[in-house]
Amino acid sequence: MSDFAQHLIRWQKAHGRHNLPWQGTRDAYRIWLSEIMLQQTQVGTVIPYYLRFLERFPNLARLADAPLDEVLALWSGLGYYSRGRNLHAAARLVMERHGGAFPEYIEDIIALPGIGRSTAAAIAAFAYGAHCAILDGNVKRVLTRHFGIAGHPGAKKTETELWLLAESLLPAHQVNTYTQALMDFGATLCTRAKPRCASCPLGSSCVALATDSVARLPTSRPKKITLQKTTRMLILRHAGEILLEKRPPTGIWGGLWSLPEADMETDLAHHCRTHLGMEVATAANLPALRHSFTHFRLHIAPLLLDVTRLFPRVEQAEQLWLAPRDALSAAIPAAVRKLLQQLVALEAPG
Repeated sequence: MSDFAQHLIRWQKAHGRHNLPWQGTRDAYRIWLSEIMLQQTQVGTVIPYYLRFLERFPNLARLADAPLDEVLALWSGLGYYSRGRNLHAAARLVMERHGGAFPEYIEDIIALPGIGRSTAAAIAAFAYGAHCAILDGNVKRVLTRHFGIAGHPGAKKTETELWLLAESLLPAHQVNTYTQALMDFGATLCTRAKPRCASCPLGSSCVALATDSVARLPTSRPKKITLQKTTRMLILRHAGEILLEKRPPTGIWGGLWSLPEADMETDLAHHCRTHLGMEVATAANLPALRHSFTHFRLHIAPLLLDVTRLFPRVEQAEQLWLAPRDALSAAIPAAVRKLLQQLVALEAPG
């Protein structure tokens, strides 16, 4: 076993995280759920979602049997909703292809929707003790700093180098402890900002520390201009209820219920009449909202409209009329939830 692995395992046993709700189990379903939720999301944010999800779907069969809307409603606010859709789709595939037993071999795990190489390796290591390396964001940061590897970790050349390194460092034994050590070390000690180098058990062999380049590694992604988009969200109110529309299955907020939208320049009276089959009267402008996505920033101008007349029509999209408080329990994006909370507060007596 390399000195690198020995130091990490020793550190993990003394200082690592041991009380997270998905630790201490070999249940592949629970481990899989935690690994998916932890993708691009902090542990503190994940824990309450994880516990609520398990309360509703305690096993894979219950998840596979549930309607997607119910799954997305529980996922609402956690972000990156494709994870919830893929989780549901993968559960159904496991039922169909593997008789309800989560697959053991990494090749079968990777074949499931929403699971990449590193996530599959983590599941296999924690659930089955498989001898396979992981390379998530925390691990990339630890390796690039300790071994002084330049180049953005997401670039193909750098990522290939990191995978080879990760595999070469993998110990023959205690793989699950070593895997958890890498994750915890990057999350709590070798952090992106303000790393605790003075407490690092690997400091004597860390290239970044020796060359005063900790702050420069990992190499940042080449900066891109953040795109700015603007939309008007329509809160259409009728008989104490508001209109929700289901978004397309792909794209932002795919498969979630949301508010109808219109371009800022759109003639709203004409739009509502021809596209939504109703006549409306402006009730109020609500405070603007800004919501950031991975590749762009969305500026939302919400408008409260009272429906004065509904025309009989064939539905062109999935639509749902709900009281605002009931809508808060639906599978809606976090941004829409904020708007509806504003509306509920506005309509509250007194």
